[in-house]
Amino acid sequence: MNFKTPKSLRAEHKELHAELEKAIEAGGATGDAARGVSCVLEPHFMEEEEYALPPLGLLPNLASGMVSPDMTAAVEMASRLRSSLGQMLQEHKEIAVALDVLADAAKQEGKDEVVRFAEKLMQHAKVEEEVLYPASILVGEYLKLKGMGK
Repeated sequence: MNFKTPKSLRAEHKELHAELEKAIEAGGATGDAARGVSCVLEPHFMEEEEYALPPLGLLPNLASGMVSPDMTAAVEMASRLRSSLGQMLQEHKEIAVALDVLADAAKQEGKDEVVRFAEKLMQHAKVEEEVLYPASILVGEYLKLKGMGK
């Protein structure tokens, strides 16, 4: 079974990336601060797409009771997320610091849309911390209970 990060989450990441690019293009202190956000955000998004979010693509199948041996990779991904959760949360803190700098610069330059973007990205991180990361880990734990993986 080929599973990926759910389309809705991939679309949200794509939208956030596009908004960040607009903030960079805004220039001035806002653009400089947006580049700082990009430096910490892009590697983080890559990690999420690699192992933190793909197990969530199995949720519809698992909710309908479908479990198959080819879901074993999700156990490994969820285990990797569990072991790197502290690092992922630390990266969120670093992203938050960079977003604060961005929001301050955007406020000073009257770029309200960039301020809203910074707030939106902070909310996205909270959803990951409170819902998505725990759900991804639970997918792995559930599959273990069903005899998949270690």
